[in-house]
Amino acid sequence: MSRVVLLSLAEKQVRANCADADVGVSVIESLRDGGVRLVCMSALGAELIRKKLKNHLIEGDVVRERYRPSTPMW
Repeated sequence: MSRVVLLSLAEKQVRANCADADVGVSVIESLRDGGVRLVCMSALGAELIRKKLKNHLIEGDVVRERYRPSTPMW
C-alpha cells in the first residue's frame, strides 16, 4: 500500500482534513496542473484519507514541480 495520495484540493483543505482524521503528514507538494501530492506518515493514514476524500482523488499520472535544486547549493 502506498503512502502517496493525489488530491484535487488546496493545501489548506488537505491539512485540515488530515488534522480532523488525525493523520500524520510527511510531505505536501503542489502539482503543476492544480491539486496536491500528499505523503502520509503511514499507509493506514493514506487509506483513511483516500476513503474520506474519495471524490477529490486524482487518477493517473501527474506532472510534479521540481522539488530539489538541479545544482548543489554549496
